[in-house]
This record gives sequence, C-alpha cells and structure tokens, in this order.
Amino acid sequence: MDELGKKLVCFIVPVYNEEKNIVLFFNNLNNVLKSLENRYNFEVIFINDGSSDTSANIIQGLARQNNRVKYLELSRNFGKEIAMTAGFHHAKGDAVISIDADLQFPVALIPEFLKKWEQGAEVVIGMREKNKRKGIINKIGCFVFYKIINVIGDTKIFSQETDYRLLDKCVVKQLNCFTEQNRMTRGLIDWLGFKRDYIYFEIQDREQGRSNYGFKKLANLAVSTFVNHSLFPLKLAGFIGIFITLSSGALGLFILIEKYILNDPLSLNFSGLATLAVFILFLVGIVLICLGLIALYIANIQKEVIKRPLYIIKKKSNFD
Repeated sequence: MDELGKKLVCFIVPVYNEEKNIVLFFNNLNNVLKSLENRYNFEVIFINDGSSDTSANIIQGLARQNNRVKYLELSRNFGKEIAMTAGFHHAKGDAVISIDADLQFPVALIPEFLKKWEQGAEVVIGMREKNKRKGIINKIGCFVFYKIINVIGDTKIFSQETDYRLLDKCVVKQLNCFTEQNRMTRGLIDWLGFKRDYIYFEIQDREQGRSNYGFKKLANLAVSTFVNHSLFPLKLAGFIGIFITLSSGALGLFILIEKYILNDPLSLNFSGLATLAVFILFLVGIVLICLGLIALYIANIQKEVIKRPLYIIKKKSNFD
C-alpha cells in the first residue's frame, strides 16, 4: 500500500509464442484497469517462457512505453507451471492475479475478483461454466483425470478450475515456499486452503493463434499430479500384490488338493508346466507393475534431491 492508501495489484502473465495476442491483451487489460486506478496501483509481469517468435520484443516494447509493465525472460521453455512460479516469486502486490495472454479469460471480470477479495476472500478462483471448444478426447481425458485424482488424491481439485485466479499476498508468501519441480499450481493452491470464493465464466475464443498446451504437456502434467498429490498409486501396488499373492496361494492350494490329494476327481488335468507358467506370469506381471510405479516416485525424488533451480532468469526490466 502506498502513501495514498492504494493497494498494489500485480498481474502475472505467462507467455509462450503469443506475439499476435500480447498487445491486444494488454490494451484490453489497460482499459479495465483505468476505471480502478482511483483505488489501486497496478503492475503487470509478463514471463516470456522461451518463446521462439517475437513475443520478447513486443513485451520489451510495452515495458519501455509503460513503467507498470515488468518483464521476465526465461532462458528456455520451462513450461507454464514454472513460468507462473517465476511470476509469483517476483510479485510484490497486496493481491496477485494470474491470467493467460490468449484472451480466453475475460479481463472484464477483474473488478469482480477484486470485490470478492475486498470482502475477505484470500483466494478467488475463476471457474469455467462450459467449454464447447474442447475436443471429445480432451473432454474425456479431463473427466477421467479429475475423477481419478479426486478419488486417490489428498486434495480435491475441481475440473472447472482455471489458472485465472486472485491470491492474497499471504497466500503467495506460502505458495513461494513450495520447492517441487514437477508441480500443478492449482493443486498446490488448493492444498494451501485459505478462505476462497469463486467466479464463473465461459471460456472465450482465442483471438489469434492456437493453444500451445498440447496433449503431451497435459499428459505430463497429469502424471506429475498423480505422483505429487497422492501416495495411493504406491499403496495400490502393495494392495494388488497382496491380492495376487492370496489368490495365487488359494489357486495353488486348490491344484495341490485337487490333483495330488484327490487324484483329479474333476478331470481338470493340470500339468506341472501349465501350473508353473500361470504362477510365473502372474507374479512377473505384479513385479513389473510395482517396479513401474516405484520408478515414478524414485524419479520424482531424484529431481527434488538434486535441487536444480526451478528457472533461470536471463533478463529483467523495471525491477528495483
């Protein structure tokens, strides 16, 4: 808060190859902020996540023209989650709003976010009402992912949640304490708790270009979320192992009694080789499942232990 009693609201905007949308996004955002300047000060942090187009030049041009624009350039494409993390680390506002630059999140709702914050909400989450533009495969994948994670996970994550959200500075301070490299920011914020409120809206069409968050990135995010937010898959391997051991033990006992004690009264004709093959196939399958699940956790532990930096800043503009 400055000497005039105005609170600082900071926007963090991750950018990856959005050269066609940046100026239009900033102009739309600026038009909304003009009506709020009597109560708030604003800063906009653009995080260039290794764009290969002219996004960097465009953002630097905006920074030269407007001192409320701040610019971070990462040394390569680290992914949206890490780009957002860089933004949260550098945001000094009383409230921080994360928003994408593709204009699919309506900036006209910013006054509503601030109103709910002023009314006491420490986290205000933008919730999509519907998204008709999602493909059927994407919809099915999202449905399955959220169903599974909410059954096995330690934290409830709702499928309608978006990265369009406002965080109070006390929430940002706690969020910045997280150090994991494989992260789903929405899940971490949900894990933190705090008083929250919601704003519902429809996802808008992209003005230009297409989404850079493809199937591969979504799949990687889903896998890391399962590993980071639930121990159930690791426990599941043990449950399956117990079940298979008991089942195979019962089957082995049945074969022993039926064939060797009762002299095959049911004429099932179990051969010794067939019996051995059944047991080996079941046990080898379970061992491979267990090793695969454990390998995911070992890989995650290895990444955390080596403590690589989450991101590398190559340039800064308009920071103290």
